[in-house]
Amino acid sequence: MSVVAKFKDKFGKVRTHLTSLDDQPLGKAALVIVLFLDIFILVAIFNGLDAHTRQLSSPEEYIPYSCREIVINRHWNPTNRIDNLSNIVISSGNNYYQVEVKKKDLHPICKPYSDLIGQIESDKELTGIFEDRSKSDREAKELQRGIDNLKGAYDTSLLETIAQQQESQTKVDATKKEFQQKTSALNILKNRIASLEQTINRDAKVRLLWEKVQALTEDDRQQLLTDLRRLNFWYPVKKLGMQLIFLLPLFAIFYAWNTTSIRKNRGVQTLVSSHLLAVSFIPIFCKIIETIYDIIPKKLLKQIIDLLESLKLVAIWHYLVIAATVVAALFLIYIFQKKLFSREKLLERRISKGECQQCGKHLPAGAQACPFCGFMQFKSCGYCNKLTHVHGKFCRECGKQATE
Repeated sequence: MSVVAKFKDKFGKVRTHLTSLDDQPLGKAALVIVLFLDIFILVAIFNGLDAHTRQLSSPEEYIPYSCREIVINRHWNPTNRIDNLSNIVISSGNNYYQVEVKKKDLHPICKPYSDLIGQIESDKELTGIFEDRSKSDREAKELQRGIDNLKGAYDTSLLETIAQQQESQTKVDATKKEFQQKTSALNILKNRIASLEQTINRDAKVRLLWEKVQALTEDDRQQLLTDLRRLNFWYPVKKLGMQLIFLLPLFAIFYAWNTTSIRKNRGVQTLVSSHLLAVSFIPIFCKIIETIYDIIPKKLLKQIIDLLESLKLVAIWHYLVIAATVVAALFLIYIFQKKLFSREKLLERRISKGECQQCGKHLPAGAQACPFCGFMQFKSCGYCNKLTHVHGKFCRECGKQATE
């Protein structure tokens, strides 16, 4: 027997165990109960899987965003450090889905910075000062843009007035007055920002953070960057291992139960254990595919896209996507049309439901021909000479394979 034939035979047995009970089609009420059980167990498995996997520290937990900003992404100095810290504090307050960082899981280099950032973020008065400063800074930048525009308008109006002596000074004076008002407002905002920054710098937590940032070495920066790259590479594999530790024992239990039930011919247990076995296989399959995608395509595709961008051949990537989509569509059409909904499958369903093999309408009991289209439903078997279905694969009397 070929591999394909063995697979078909195995798949047929699995489908029988999932859809029948004691060699009878599964009733609608029993089917509804089994489907509800499948959904409940599947949700429970995914919830348990999520809770189990959370025990493993992710890259975002082990090296949090604030630590990356301080150690890796930016070089902090007295000129930009308040702006950088403000971005971290304010973004943390606006992020409702922020990953909860476990202190025990922090990278050793990150721990001192993350502890201080956490203390600053939990200080409501201090975070209010950061927000006030950020708002004032945005207003100051907006005023500065307005002043720059007014400078250009003032210079233009002044030149036009000089060139055309008959025009009044009204437009020039109005522009000058608005320029002076905005400049005065800008100075007030700058003084307010300076005062807020002095308040921030006087805070003991902030002063201690500045000291630790100043003590940061290039070796620490390179060490954290190396550890982050290694963690990003291996985390999908570790995550899959953690998930399989939860899933495989469950799958093994259902498999043992299913095998025992089939061997001892326990109909109800075979039905339920078959469904549980199928349900427990779904997350295993999904997580393996997810891990493969995280490890191979993501990194590989990024490298391919970067290479195409460097060669200015990004269009080739879009051509490949279009071609892959067309191939996938052809494959799906073939599977649905030739395998799942082929004429052979259609005839099998019609015969099993007592429908006309030609038109598909339901036949009266004992009918030899269809009263709707006139198609004869039976022919003589070439082996036993008894009546069997015209389109049946095997004789319904002797079981021999039908002849053309």
